[in-house]
Parts: sequence; structure tokens; C-alpha cells
Amino acid sequence: MMNKPDVHFQFASFFPEPRLRPYAYLLSKKMQEGHICVHEQDVQANLKDTPFEEAELKTPLSSLIKFVATNQNQILPYVLFNQRLYLQRYFNYETQILNRIKGFVASEKSSQVERLDALKTQAGLLEKLQADYRLDALPDEEKIDWQMVAVVQSVLHNFSIVTGGPGTGKTTTVAKILAVLLHLNPECRIALCAPTGKAAMRMAESLKNTNLPIDDSIKTVLKNLSPNTIHRLLRYVPESINFKHNKSNPLPYDVVVVDEASMLDVALFAKLLEAVGDNTRLILLGDKNQLASVEAGSLFGDLCRAQDSNLFFSAESVQDVNAFIPDKERQLKPIHIGQSDHPLFAHVVELQKSHRFSSGSGIGKLSRAIIQNDEAALQEFIKTPYAGIGLIDHKDHNGFETFIDGYADYIKEADIAKALDKFNQLRVLCAVREGAQGLYSLNKAIETYLSKKNLINPNNDYYENRPIIITKNYPDLKLFNGDVGLVRKDNAGNMRAWFEDSNKNIRSVMPGYIAHAETVFAMTIHKSQGSEYPKVMVVLPEASGGQLLTRELLYTAVTRAKESLILHCNAALMCSTCAQGVSRTSGIVERLKEN
Repeated sequence: MMNKPDVHFQFASFFPEPRLRPYAYLLSKKMQEGHICVHEQDVQANLKDTPFEEAELKTPLSSLIKFVATNQNQILPYVLFNQRLYLQRYFNYETQILNRIKGFVASEKSSQVERLDALKTQAGLLEKLQADYRLDALPDEEKIDWQMVAVVQSVLHNFSIVTGGPGTGKTTTVAKILAVLLHLNPECRIALCAPTGKAAMRMAESLKNTNLPIDDSIKTVLKNLSPNTIHRLLRYVPESINFKHNKSNPLPYDVVVVDEASMLDVALFAKLLEAVGDNTRLILLGDKNQLASVEAGSLFGDLCRAQDSNLFFSAESVQDVNAFIPDKERQLKPIHIGQSDHPLFAHVVELQKSHRFSSGSGIGKLSRAIIQNDEAALQEFIKTPYAGIGLIDHKDHNGFETFIDGYADYIKEADIAKALDKFNQLRVLCAVREGAQGLYSLNKAIETYLSKKNLINPNNDYYENRPIIITKNYPDLKLFNGDVGLVRKDNAGNMRAWFEDSNKNIRSVMPGYIAHAETVFAMTIHKSQGSEYPKVMVVLPEASGGQLLTRELLYTAVTRAKESLILHCNAALMCSTCAQGVSRTSGIVERLKEN
């Protein structure tokens, strides 16, 4: 046996049974890569990549009954279920998630008629909340008012998923859902949360800025909603995997909204579901094509892809939804009628129309080609880049410098509010932190360039005009992981870090209070999730990014751009990135189909 000093080998060594160790090593390694489990048919092939001798790899899992459970009633370190090998804890998480979702769907059935009757009393409000975009020249699917479909379904159901690409109006849809629920019950208790503090704050800001034709009292409620991270909502118990809110102490809300749900890992989602009462509405928002969670699982994507399509509803549901949409062109059509006994049937609504950019725009076409790995469309783009989009090689230093010249605008702007706005007009996004095209090198290169032009003087950690991104939550300062600010002197000559709050007001803190911050001329694509910028440059690493460079990563980066985009990589690297998709093993899709 090789004595390879890595964390997976150390984990496997804890088990006294040598025959189990290759499996323990493999599962530990796969979970670090984001998998929840390993399919039995892949085990033998993958075991060859573990640091064990061939003779140690021939023990079948079925013979390790002291360590591997084969039914849900056994309590052993590992579980072999539906030909998938799990750690017991993660099998339990997956089971909890599936049972809770099925429980939500079962519990809502008794109130469907009552809820529909109540919704009919708000027909006038729903008509005022209808989509108002022009229908001419739109594809048929984009003409349909999918936001209103989501509103009706979410009011009727206890468990709802609203997914869609950038700019499709997920937050606007939730604002409409909450407005209807508040008109039905002015005392409705609402919780807003997200995996990160920044994402939670963005959702609250979007709700505040939503201009809907609703009563002022309802607008006031929406504006006063306080967002939380999921950890804070559940009341995290320090040095524990548990939370104060759980099955025996559920959350005291009628509606829980979770934004950026694609960032949810399986463990946190299981804890959240456990803490949500049976009669509470749970609404998940996210883009199923974006990056999955950093931790194990691609939960949101699994749930969104659990059915062949999310565009089908029962004939009765189509009739109920269309009753609230007077414009026939915006109604669901007969082709959307289907039938299924899948637990998520009619509980997932996929928004189709982007209000940020059209499906025919350059960014719209490129993002679709990337996520679908459409080789013909990618080659067409390489041959003739779309308007507003550039593709430049790593050797093109002039192109890189021309883009970062744009940072001069915020530095020359004296007004701090305008400077923050100008800084957020552009951003460099990168895939990795290390290496020549990594986060640290790019920020250093931009600092050096701007310094040579006498625009900045990076002589200490908090130099004048240094842009920073917070990397830790500071709730007492109302600053959260992902918040971006600028370092500048105040009128008295004291160095301060300036941020924009949810009301667009500027406030500042002493830099010494925020030790956890980084320079942010460039930021990782992961950190950019949920944000958007008029101008974006995406830098892919020239050295192989291995499994890191995927179409989901590139799609997420490209769709951060609102107006113009530059891909800083060669054509071959772009295509190879698009050819590699995220594939994380779980049993969720298969187990959802089980009765």
C-alpha cells in the first residue's frame, strides 16, 4: 500500500477494516469534487485512481456488511442504496430532502380549492400585475406570461421553484407573489434568505425597487422586509452542525423565499427544509444553468431537471392559470397540457423571457450556445463575433489594457456615490485564484498598470481608491460577504471604506474594522453570481483548468454582462470549456420518481 499523505487517505485510515479503505478514499475524494455519492457501476473504474494495491480493490461492497448498510433502517457508516454508495449522513440528508418535498406537496392538496377561491377574489390585482412587454417579434414561448404562471402556481402550492436565466424577472415574480399573498392576508409573515449575506441583501434591494401597481401599505411591507443568510435565519449553533430552528422548533413564518438557490448544498438545504413547517410556503429562486454549490451536490439543478420539461401542466391547471390572463397571446397553450404523477409536476416554473437582453442579442445567443454546447453556433461566433462581444487571445495585452483603462473613470470622479457607480460599470472576472490568469495576478497586474499611469499608489493595504470586496460577514457593520466598496479619505483627511446601502445612500467605516477584504478590480466568477455589470471581461486560464473550466462556469460569467463582453482566451480554450459540463452524482432525480 502506498502511504500517500493526502486528506482522503487520512480519512480512509480511520477505518479498521483495510478492505473498506479504498471505498472510503474514493467517496471522500468524490465528495470533495461535489458529488453526494458514487454509482456502483463507476466504483471499480474509479478505484484504480486510488493509492491502493490491486489486491485491495477486489472486495465487493456487498461483503462489507459491518460497515455498509443496504437498507434505510440500518445505522452504519456507509449506505448502498439504488446502486449508489453514500456516507450515512449524506444519505440521510438526501432522504430528508425528498421526504420533506413530498410532504409539502401532500399537505397542500387539502387547501387547493380554498386557495383558488381566495385567488379569484384578487383577479383585479392579478390583471394589474400582468406582463406589459411588446409581443411582436418574440418567439411563442416568450410571449406567454410565465411570471403570472409562477404567481398562480406559487400561491396555490406549498413548495415552488421559479427558475430562469439572467434578467427573466425572478425577483419581480416573487414581488408579485408576495403582493398577492399580502393582499389575501395583510398579517402574512415573510422571511427572505439566501446562502450568502450579499445575495440576501440584493434580493431585499430588488424588492424595495420593484415598481408594482399595488397598495402603498403592501409596498411598505415589501420595503421593510429584512433579509438573512440561511444560517442566521435558522440561528446557527456555534461549533455544531445543528441550528436552533429545526423540526421540533420550526420557523415562525407563513412564507420563506430563498434566492440564489443554485448555491445551496445538500446539507444546508436539508436543515432548511426540516425547519420549515408543513403549511408554510417555500419558494426557491435561481438559474438552473448557473454554477452549483461549492459544497457537495447540485441540488437546485437536480430538482429543476428532475422532469423532462418544466413547461407542462395539467389541463385543470392550465385552465385555472389562463382564467387570470385575459390576453390570449400570453396564455398557456394546449401544447403545455400534460399529465404526470411526479412530485414536482407543476411545481417548477421556468421563466422564458429575458428583460436584460433579448434571446436574439449577442449575449443572449452566446450564452445559449455555451450552455447547450452548440458547436455550430460557437464556430459561427468565432468566425464572426456578435456585436458588443470580443474574443481576444491571452497575448493581446492591448485589448486587456484598453478594457481596464475604464477604471480611470471612477478614480477621476470626486463624488463618492458617482465613483462607486462608475466602478461598477465594468468588472474583470476570472475562473481561478492562482496562476498567471488568476485572481491575485490579475489584480496585481491591474494595480501595476493603473499605478504607472499615476492613477493609484498601492503603497499600503488601504490606499486611496482601492476597490475592496468583503470576504466575511460583519452583521454589526451591516456588511456582508461579497459587498464591494471603495477606500477614500473623508473631508477630514481620514481614510475610510465607503459602501452603498440598500437605500442607495453612502456610508463609511474605518478600514481597520474590516480585516477580511480583498482588492476587486478582478473577482472570481463564483463571487460574481447574482451581480451584473454593463461591461465584463472574462479571463480563462491559459494553463489547463481541469474540471474547473465548465460550460456552467463560462455561462455564469458571460451572463453577468448587460451590454458588452470580452472573452480573454483563445477559441480552442473557449470550445473545450463549453464541451465540459458539471456532472455531480446524486440519487435525487431517481428517488423523486419513487412512490
